[in-house]
Amino acid sequence: MRTTRSTTRKSPLTILLTALVTLLGLLVLAPSPAQAQAEPPRAVAAAGLHISNGRLLEGNGNDFVMRGVNHAYTWYPTQTQSLRDVKALGANTVRVVLADGHRWTRNTADEVAAIVAQCKANRLICVLEVHDTTGYGEEAAAGTLDQAADYWIGLKSVLAGQEDYVVINIGNEPWGNTDPAGWTAPTIAAVQKLRAAGFQHTIMVDAPNWGQDWQGVMRANAQSVYNADTTGNLIFSIHMYSVFDTAAEITDYLNAFVTAKLPILIGEFGGPADQYGDPDEDTMMATAQQLKLGYLAWSWSGNTDPVLDLSIGFDPKQLSSWGQRIFNGANGIAQTSREATVYGGGTGTDTQAPTAPGTPNASGTTATSTTLTWAAATDNVGVAGYDVVRVSGGTETTAAASTTNTVTVTGLTAATAYTFAVYARDAAGNRSTRSATVNVTTSPGGGTPGISCSVAYRVVGDWQGGFQGDITLRNTGTTALTTWTLGFSFAGGQTINNMWGGTPTQSGADVSVVPASYTATIPAAGSVSVGFIGTKGATNPAPTTFTLNGTTCTTS
Repeated sequence: MRTTRSTTRKSPLTILLTALVTLLGLLVLAPSPAQAQAEPPRAVAAAGLHISNGRLLEGNGNDFVMRGVNHAYTWYPTQTQSLRDVKALGANTVRVVLADGHRWTRNTADEVAAIVAQCKANRLICVLEVHDTTGYGEEAAAGTLDQAADYWIGLKSVLAGQEDYVVINIGNEPWGNTDPAGWTAPTIAAVQKLRAAGFQHTIMVDAPNWGQDWQGVMRANAQSVYNADTTGNLIFSIHMYSVFDTAAEITDYLNAFVTAKLPILIGEFGGPADQYGDPDEDTMMATAQQLKLGYLAWSWSGNTDPVLDLSIGFDPKQLSSWGQRIFNGANGIAQTSREATVYGGGTGTDTQAPTAPGTPNASGTTATSTTLTWAAATDNVGVAGYDVVRVSGGTETTAAASTTNTVTVTGLTAATAYTFAVYARDAAGNRSTRSATVNVTTSPGGGTPGISCSVAYRVVGDWQGGFQGDITLRNTGTTALTTWTLGFSFAGGQTINNMWGGTPTQSGADVSVVPASYTATIPAAGSVSVGFIGTKGATNPAPTTFTLNGTTCTTS
């Protein structure tokens, strides 16, 4: 089973309940004087990552804000290069999916030791989580937090001494929607069991309601759970999907913890809309940045629902629109991540920015794309990657990102002039000055000789305000297509939010789609498909005309 997101969405009834619980939570979360007096004395903070005054700190006392992604290691154990790839894109943390053997194949001590070593080799803080607990009480196959605690105790020999580098997330989304109040006691017991076994690591605990706490149980009981940890090295994790679809819900929840000086981060979140709602990822990321809270996006690649893949087919050069948002968008990882000082990054250590890259050169320019190449920048520690921007007057727009000194910018408009420039960045988040610019004019459209194609467009799911579409693109010619751009226009004001099998660019009604790595080649008489989630108004008419590399296709 390779399902990697377990999230229950809001019904109208739960919206009402959520509002009520939110109000109650505001009253309950802040400790009363009696509660504050009852808090047990703390042990001396262990060396390594630890909590102080509601903040996650490194062993040297520096504030550490997680900026990273989730990686489904337990289902994709051969994809360990993913740690290198997310680091190159700027992440400072990776949350690694493990299994304790209750539901999925147990990850051994040797495996976990190797994962920790790879996190350290790639200068990443490693959050390790057991996924078997997902949805306990509602999901019949789920394991318990007590079983997860036993798993961690069995790994103590490979985790001891790694407190600078490892956070232990006891169990993923360890309670469903059935009697979520039952979450509190097992959570306290699991924390205390690990402390009794001698663990000094920062421990992370996920909320009930499949991680989303829409009934406010974690929010109401956070102080008592925190007080039960005599080391004080405990951080809460909220998972934000479509339950958090308004700015008020997000800011109220996070600010409540910050006001109470209870440490919290967004341990998972998604942005793509679906039939249950549209998470407000912009507010999540902006609020996390404002409050200096960590966030870990779900997830790098391999979802059974590929709309949540940050990269297509584990390819860092094929970021989805969701991936581009997380890594290169406003308040994204490239812009806000700072490497842990234990690796030499962060404030006061590596403050030297890379040199400016060379002036980019353009080649292979078509009606919809161009390839840019530039002389590499240099850095006192090392260049982690490059950000390509489109320059228009005094404004810049992110166009692409690359870990090498070349990239193909796609989704351009035919017969249009563009100006591009490049920044270099290092692992500590220092950014170079901008390179000189290059001007590029795309070629006119008009089609590619010899291309013959047909397109089948269908709506496979429809709900108020949104829909899921599928496009099958068939090569009816006699030679294979090794690259393509599909163009069409919506007639009803629809917009594409996320796509799999391709990367869309939309300007008004006009949509341009370039392929993912696994759909780039269309054999003669063969076909590929792309799917997407979109928004719509009162009507949802299908596009009437499709072009492939400028050639009009037949429709079916």
